[in-house]
Amino acid sequence: MPSALVQVKRPRNDVGQYDDLAAEWWDPDGRFAMLHWLAKARAAMVPPAARPGAVLVDVGCGAGLLAPHLSGYRHIGVDLVASALKQAAERGVRPVRADAARLPFADGSADVVCAGEILEHVPDLSTVVAEVCRVLRPGGTLVLDTLADTALSRFVAVTLAECVPGVPKGIHDPALFVNRRRLVAECARHGVPLRLRGIRPAVPSLVRWIFNGRKGEVPIVPSRSTAILFQGRGVKR
Repeated sequence: MPSALVQVKRPRNDVGQYDDLAAEWWDPDGRFAMLHWLAKARAAMVPPAARPGAVLVDVGCGAGLLAPHLSGYRHIGVDLVASALKQAAERGVRPVRADAARLPFADGSADVVCAGEILEHVPDLSTVVAEVCRVLRPGGTLVLDTLADTALSRFVAVTLAECVPGVPKGIHDPALFVNRRRLVAECARHGVPLRLRGIRPAVPSLVRWIFNGRKGEVPIVPSRSTAILFQGRGVKR
């Protein structure tokens, strides 16, 4: 059963919400269930480590949900939330408390950068994209997933989702959802041609999950549309 929590009323997109929900991170049937599904789908886009000691920088790592799905990488997790980083460290992630807009790494120091479910939370997309591309080495891979800046995305991810019992309210500020053309253009400007594809939870599994007490894993599958949730992948030139 998801833990009973009394949440403090906070502004939308307040990082303090993740401290309020710290006990939820590793409950696969808890309030962050969908983040588990997305982490597994994101990991599937990460290439095998090409060399010993290959570095993967996980921007907005939370409690390290990507870690169980990776091998062969030195997994460095970047986040602002100390309670989440503590849990990430317990899963073998090297924790770094830092802002995604000011990554404390040298140019070209990462073989892979993952930016999962973080871009829709940042107020300065251009700066964050510049940073994740800067720390990526030539030939390195950028992997991301985020929410599109569309009316449909705002309806599904905020209006509709927040009506589902147990889904955290106020996690997203829809004003920060990501313009797809702008994202592709910003990545290209920093030497990373990005290809996008839509993704979504598998509908039959999602329906069962909702009506079965929010139990079990829901696969994330490709979608024809990038208008709600999408992944991006690119290799730095």
